[in-house]
Amino acid sequence: MEQLRDVTVMITAAGNVFMPGTTACLTKNGERKVRLIGVDMNDDPTLLQMCDAYYPVPRGDDPDYIDTLLRICEKEHVDIVLPIMSVELNALARNRARFEAIGTIVSVSDESSLAIANDKIKLFDYMKGHGLPCADYMAVHSLSELESAVRKLGYPEKRVCIKAAEGSGSRGFRVIDETRPRFEMYMHEKPNSCFIRFSEMKDILKEADVFPELMVMEYLPGEEYTVDLLADRGKTLYCCCRRSLGMDHGIMLNSEVVQREGIERLCQSVTEHLKLDGNIGFDVLERADGTPFIAECNPRITAGIPVFKMAGVNLPYLNVKRLLGEPLPECRLQIGTVVRRRWLEM
Repeated sequence: MEQLRDVTVMITAAGNVFMPGTTACLTKNGERKVRLIGVDMNDDPTLLQMCDAYYPVPRGDDPDYIDTLLRICEKEHVDIVLPIMSVELNALARNRARFEAIGTIVSVSDESSLAIANDKIKLFDYMKGHGLPCADYMAVHSLSELESAVRKLGYPEKRVCIKAAEGSGSRGFRVIDETRPRFEMYMHEKPNSCFIRFSEMKDILKEADVFPELMVMEYLPGEEYTVDLLADRGKTLYCCCRRSLGMDHGIMLNSEVVQREGIERLCQSVTEHLKLDGNIGFDVLERADGTPFIAECNPRITAGIPVFKMAGVNLPYLNVKRLLGEPLPECRLQIGTVVRRRWLEM
């Protein structure tokens, strides 16, 4: 068997809580040595327990962010950059050629694709305009439009979701529900509940200097799934699906690897239409009757992607091989695998 050369990979947002599983996907690949360079906006020496080197960097939307990454990539001879944050993707795509000039490949879709995939309203508009299944939704730009939209979607008799057009990790997401007892929530739920009353939501939005672009969407009470796939300019190479068995702060803690052909086809169709590239994640929710709809797209590595490595398909490392132009193996996903996450002190 031919010995594969060592590679150096940079992971952004390396201080995230799911970093141990993500690094294991790359370092415990069974084929070659992967040297990891972690970057994060917090100066955190514990990253050296997972990475070979780490660097504090500005926020992903800071004007100096790209130049800082370029200096690190040149110093550390980084072969591939794998982004973790949605906020950094556009800048990385825009500066792809600058990284290539120093011999570094950035795994990111084109700007035109990201402009739709990273914006929930534009994504829903695109799906609706191209005949793809889409949940009921409305874009709102003021309190009066918000009031009208929630009522058109069934409030107060039905729960209604509110989402920021651009946001990830449950940031800007709430479920409007007038029936949920607040005392019960106070006594028996942790304070990270996404449920809120409409009056409270309006009070929050009144504090904004500029009203944010929001999307109001029907509440989908059925099963919740995540589909992670690896794509090459819109062509799906591997596709894996997991069912949620429990969430915390927008991250799937416990999950079961399943096969849902209809859901997987839907996500592959969006990937093909938008010509998405690299590691891509979709959140999918069901109506009460089981009809699935894409809730959002994350055109990057997702928090739960290590689940599939444990079930036989190592998506981040397969992306490294793809970017290096190496042949990709056939992989068998172990359907029925259940993975539970627990915290680890460092």
